[in-house]
Amino acid sequence: MTEAGIDHAAVFQALPAMVALLTPELVYVDVNEEFVRMSGRTREQLIGRYLFDVFPDNPGDPAATGARNLQASLQRVLATRERDTMALQRYDVESFERPGEWEERYWSPVNAPVLGPDGQVMLLLHRVEEVTELIKARGARGSRTRALEAELYTRARELQQVNERLREAHAREREIALALQDAMLPAPGPFGHHRAAVRYRPAIGTLNVCGDWYDLVDLPGDRIGVAVGDVVGHGLQAACVMGLLRSALSAASHVADGPAQALEVLGLYARSVEGAENATAVKTFIDWDTHTITYSSAGHPPPALLRTDGAVEFLDQATDPPLGARPDHVPRPQATSTFTEGDTLVLYTDGLIERRREDIDVGLTRLADSLTHHRGAEPEPLADALLLDLLPAVGATDDTALVIVRL
Repeated sequence: MTEAGIDHAAVFQALPAMVALLTPELVYVDVNEEFVRMSGRTREQLIGRYLFDVFPDNPGDPAATGARNLQASLQRVLATRERDTMALQRYDVESFERPGEWEERYWSPVNAPVLGPDGQVMLLLHRVEEVTELIKARGARGSRTRALEAELYTRARELQQVNERLREAHAREREIALALQDAMLPAPGPFGHHRAAVRYRPAIGTLNVCGDWYDLVDLPGDRIGVAVGDVVGHGLQAACVMGLLRSALSAASHVADGPAQALEVLGLYARSVEGAENATAVKTFIDWDTHTITYSSAGHPPPALLRTDGAVEFLDQATDPPLGARPDHVPRPQATSTFTEGDTLVLYTDGLIERRREDIDVGLTRLADSLTHHRGAEPEPLADALLLDLLPAVGATDDTALVIVRL
């Protein structure tokens, strides 16, 4: 049979394991025949209904965690777009024939994303291996086996409690790091009649925050310096390193001849800062007297220059390795581009454009299309529009910094 002749719907229904398709909101879209048979529910009781309305935890068992664990797994799949294999779960199910009575059930679930053409999660594939009979058969082998299973169950519960305490500790670290980030990344002050907007969006993970930063400084004449950067690493350490690099670059910008020299100074400084290795940054000097943007990049995605006619130019003619990547000091490159009144300069970190298993050029094209679509928008609404267009609806797995300056 050729691939074109395969009845995929029939194959789905004939799969020997329990398989269901869920929306990102965890509503059943389809289930196969084995899922209907083993779950004890009809298709009408499943399709179109919220997963945990159909299969809630046993209210009579205060230790029941099946629904919570399953929801956490599905949320991980939505956030990471990667398959998640769960440990064996005790997930009791209310009897269809005898409402109020709960049947002891053991399931081994695997959850996987189904990606759409845009790379976002379109559906969730929820596969379940029903192993209740196997567990019960083991229980029938004698008290020694049951005692061993009880010990394993106890150890699993203890491990789960340890994991919960770790998550709580990570959450506290996230709160502290975000507070530190907020203190070190204030809103920009006024730059004469020039308009600017900044945004920082943390990642959804408890630790994947606080490596990104931005900086805007007044320079002599009708000039400002604008920079963004990204520290390798996450959490409190990354937040502290970020603050050191941001302050150092800000100070260097006031005395450097141009952005390349400012990054050279920052690169030398980064060698003495633990955790600053391979950090990236891009620095621009905007001069309204000459209508020029002078820029230099240390391994960072290129700034985007949105012209008034909607054309987008990426400033990528002065790109060099990240900070501290070279063993010897080498002068960094620098380039200049002209602008006209009404153009818009956009600096950002990789969280805005990069996605797993996707070439960076795809993300740059997506950014250019969004900028063209929203040309003419003021910096503040443009910043909101870019975040809405480009960041995943379920949240990004990397933090994002964004600076927009109307030229």
